Amino acid sequence: MRRREFVTLVGGAVAWPLAARAQQPAKMPRVGFLLSGPESDPARQSYVKEFREGLAALGWTAGRNVQIDYVWNVDTVDMARTATAELVRQKADVLVTAGAVVLTGAQQATTTTPVVFATVSEPVLQGFVASLAKPGGNITGFTNLEPTFGPKWLELLKEIAPRLAHVAIVFNPKVSPIAEIYAKAIAGAAPDLGLRSVVAPVLDPAEIDGAMTERGREPHGGVVIPPDNFTSTHYKQLIGLAAKYRMPLVGWTRYWALGGALASYGADVPDMYRRAASYVDRILKGANPADLPVEQPTKYDLIINLKTAAKLGLDVPTTLLARANEVIE
Repeated sequence: MRRREFVTLVGGAVAWPLAARAQQPAKMPRVGFLLSGPESDPARQSYVKEFREGLAALGWTAGRNVQIDYVWNVDTVDMARTATAELVRQKADVLVTAGAVVLTGAQQATTTTPVVFATVSEPVLQGFVASLAKPGGNITGFTNLEPTFGPKWLELLKEIAPRLAHVAIVFNPKVSPIAEIYAKAIAGAAPDLGLRSVVAPVLDPAEIDGAMTERGREPHGGVVIPPDNFTSTHYKQLIGLAAKYRMPLVGWTRYWALGGALASYGADVPDMYRRAASYVDRILKGANPADLPVEQPTKYDLIINLKTAAKLGLDVPTTLLARANEVIE
C-alpha cells in the first residue's frame, strides 16, 4: 500500500490525504486505526501486521476491498477525540483503538460509529461498556490483563533475583488511572515475598528519569511496569535507565523483554489485534457491536531476556526457562 494511503498526525493536528481519498472506490468500507506512539516503533508495527493479516484471512485486503486509515502518535485524550471526530466525518465504518487513552477520546467523540478496542484493562470499571457479555453501545473489543495479575510480576522478579529487597511500580496516574489498581495489588503482595514496594508516579519523561534515578540509589531494587499508555510510549527510556542502575525490570507485554528488560509476562498483545480483525469483519458484515461480547486474553507470553540477566549477574532458574514461551540469548 502506497504511503499516501496512510494518515499521520502533524504537530498535533490530523493531516488527511485528499487525493488518496478521491482515488478510493466510493463504496469501499473504511476502517480507522488509531495508535499511540510512533509509526516506527516495532511493537506498534507488530500490532498492525497481525491486524492486517487477520483481516486478510477473512477476505479483506487493504487497498483492494477495504481502506485502512492509520493515525499514529495519538498520545492524549484530546488528540484521540480530534482524530476520531475526523474519521467519523470521513464516514469511517468502524474504528480500531489501542489502549484506554485512545478509547477514551473515541468514546467522547462518537456514540454511533462502531469502535473495536484492544489492550484495555477493566473496560466495565472504566465505563467503556455496560458488561463484558453485553457491551450495550457502540464499543466492544478485547480486554487486557486483570489487576490481580500484578503479583505474578513480583513473583517472577523474585524468582530470578532472589536478593531483591524493594520494587518500584512505575506508571502515569493521569494517563492510566487503572494502573493504580494494579499498583495496589502489587503492593499488597510485596510483604509476602519479603519485598518493600514503592509507587513511583511519573507524568512526563523528566519524571521518569528522576524516579528511576532515585530508586537506583538503593541496592537490590527492581521495577514493575503495569499496563499504561504513557510508559508504553517511553519504554525504551525506562529500559535504558533500568540497565544504567542495574535494576531488573519486568513489563506487561513482550516488547519490554524484546527491548532489553529482564522479562515480560502478560497477554499476547499482537494476538489481540488479530482477534480484533474478526470483530471488524463481523461489523462490516452487519453485526451490532452492542451484541458482540468483550473477550478476554486467550494467549499469554512469558519471555526471558538472558542477555539482560547476564549483564545483571543473575542466573535464571532452569525451571523458569522451561516455562518461558521465548528466551532471548
